[in-house]
Amino acid sequence: MLNEKYLDKLTHIMESEKVDAMFIAPSEDLEFLLGFSPHMDERFQGLFITREKNLFYIAPQLAREEMQKAVGKHKVYDWSDGKGFMDTVLEAFEEFGLGNKTIGVNGTTSAVSVLDIKNRIDVNFINGKPILEELRIIKSKAARLADKVFKELLGYIKPGLREKDIKEKIQELFLKNGAEGDSFNPIVASGPNSSMPHYNKYDRYIQEKDIIILDFGCKYEGLCSDMSRTVFVGGVSDEERKIYDIVYKAQDAGEKAVKEGVTAESVDIVSRNIIKEAGYGDYFLNRLGHGIGFGVHEAPDIKEGNKRKLEKGMAFSIEPGIYLPGKFGVRIENIMAMTKDGPEVLNKADKGIKVV
Repeated sequence: MLNEKYLDKLTHIMESEKVDAMFIAPSEDLEFLLGFSPHMDERFQGLFITREKNLFYIAPQLAREEMQKAVGKHKVYDWSDGKGFMDTVLEAFEEFGLGNKTIGVNGTTSAVSVLDIKNRIDVNFINGKPILEELRIIKSKAARLADKVFKELLGYIKPGLREKDIKEKIQELFLKNGAEGDSFNPIVASGPNSSMPHYNKYDRYIQEKDIIILDFGCKYEGLCSDMSRTVFVGGVSDEERKIYDIVYKAQDAGEKAVKEGVTAESVDIVSRNIIKEAGYGDYFLNRLGHGIGFGVHEAPDIKEGNKRKLEKGMAFSIEPGIYLPGKFGVRIENIMAMTKDGPEVLNKADKGIKVV
């Protein structure tokens, strides 16, 4: 059912941005507003919200029943596969007075459908993603499940396991501990694979003296967790310890730089400068962090160039890394939240060197 609190906030933002209506296709955005998002396929459907808080939904006939339940008292227009959606859109737009209006669209909206509508109706479609990010950015997060899974995982990892075995163990532990499922496919990058930040294969076997980057998270009550730790199998080399210490200092400094009112880019710069000054700036390949909430990657990005000021309710990662091609990588990631009492590190799992 529609979240009235977020509807009020959304229409307020729309008014300030001079947007007459928003169209939200099936997506995390729709789930955030309705508590439900239907199966997404090639058929045109989605929720329309006007600046005056009028709502209607356009659905293919096969989704009408479930969407009527989702939107409650609000009107659902349906269309058949045989006739197509255009006549239904024309009817709805006429009834709600959306001709000659500006309509924001979310990131999953079909460009082909938008172009087809523009060919029949004088309407101005714009990118509504920033508006929806502004809506969703104010939230808090919990990360205790990820901490618990990491602690249990340390007793499981050993030489002879495949990366795939560890991935499946992470997923098993999340479900055992009450999670709804993954927030993303876990990363288990061992040995030289750890130099690739988003490595997504799972076929290598763990060996003695290996280094392993673990990056994982779950969904709990619709919200996402995300954390990274780097662990060592059987020992740590001098070079690995040196790189780990640099990343640890950069990550810790990034957390300490988080304050209400500072810009996102200023936090990135603090961590990045530590890695640059150590001589490894070319091997820190990514932004320092990303927002998190109903989606695992949301606003605000903690990166250079983002002058967005941090404010209460935001949640985001601090995850510097150094990645030496063909050798190994190190990443440490915690989620932070801007609470009413100030910045809080939500992941409590020890981020010091762990040898298993």
